[in-house]
Amino acid sequence: MISSQETTAHLRENNVSYIQCGNMLKLGKRVRDQHAPVRGLSFSRPLVLIQSDDWGRVGVRDREGHEQLRASGIRLGENPYDFYTLETAEDVIAISDLLKRHRDGTGRPACLVMNFILANLNFAKMADGKFRELQLLPLTRGLPGHWKRPGLFQAYRQGIADGVFFPALHGLTHFCRRAVEHALAENAEHGTLLRTCWKAETPYIYWRMPWVGYEYCNPEKPHAGFLEAEAQASLIRQAAAYFKKLFSTAPVSACAPGYRANGDTHAAWSQCGVRVAQNGSGAPLPPYMDEWEILNLHRMIDFEPAQRDLATEKYLELAENCFSRGIPAVISVHSINFHSSLRDFRGPTLRALDQLLSALEAKHPNLLYVTDSDLYDIVNHGRFEGMHGSVSVSVKQKELAKSAAHGAH
Repeated sequence: MISSQETTAHLRENNVSYIQCGNMLKLGKRVRDQHAPVRGLSFSRPLVLIQSDDWGRVGVRDREGHEQLRASGIRLGENPYDFYTLETAEDVIAISDLLKRHRDGTGRPACLVMNFILANLNFAKMADGKFRELQLLPLTRGLPGHWKRPGLFQAYRQGIADGVFFPALHGLTHFCRRAVEHALAENAEHGTLLRTCWKAETPYIYWRMPWVGYEYCNPEKPHAGFLEAEAQASLIRQAAAYFKKLFSTAPVSACAPGYRANGDTHAAWSQCGVRVAQNGSGAPLPPYMDEWEILNLHRMIDFEPAQRDLATEKYLELAENCFSRGIPAVISVHSINFHSSLRDFRGPTLRALDQLLSALEAKHPNLLYVTDSDLYDIVNHGRFEGMHGSVSVSVKQKELAKSAAHGAH
């Protein structure tokens, strides 16, 4: 089992929120009123938060799977995600080593929030049924089929123990099961492509087949749109149960696959103990608490060297814009950027990340490297647990347009 970090232990004790504005001010339990004002939050110190999606989700099965797909007529190499595989233990250890070298103003290391997919397709079981229906293999039972990653789970464990990784909930699957089942039953071309991938122990390649959708959102008619509330709640309960079994704690933070979440998603997360919702970079909003007592965070910096690399100065400019507004510089970096088994995305990404973090530390020696859990603590208690004790971080609030906050979900 992967042990829990002590800092998350108290997050599920109550729903009472506190904001520090000079003196600690009790705001009381929020009323779930759709017309109540939403208050954006700003902070007295530069905060840096690194969030990363897709951990534990298998893709193209290394060189063997790559060659099998090519032999089946799929022309790979047109998009970086043709080389998306799965992180190795060596990839994860390299990330950990880099993060340990970077320290904030209190001496704490940089930390990566890792959003995990908790199940993969069970290719062997599906093959027994001639790939007529979906079967899932929980991450708690290892990797499917011929996928091999020696030492990977131990590398996760060690990074969490060292305080440089923070696990969070991504989903049970990344794709929408209802959309895939519809493709199998109703669309011969799509069904053939799916089965070709599955025979090579590759679940799908999203950019080639966006009709697989995202877990809580079906892109295909006649049932396009978000899944109904109970369907989402069932998926989230199952994923949260696997998460708890794998990490020995309930998830505190969650990020919907494809950032496709609505009010039903947030309600289901809240029922499972989630206190922080990660949102994409489309709406550059400050953090705010919603009617489900969930702290909403929006990503501000898309750091994706595997797809598009920018100069360090550009990333710094984006971070400075965040700090000038008093909001966290939330960096988004997907797991593909650290993969190396088919193409070396890891090397360039680590070099670029090292340069960015070094530049931020040099310009802002008082910055804090925070996790989603840390930020929730700061909002509720006005304190951050540094390397040698807690430090005060004051929080201010201002009213946001309700439509802006709701539109971000």
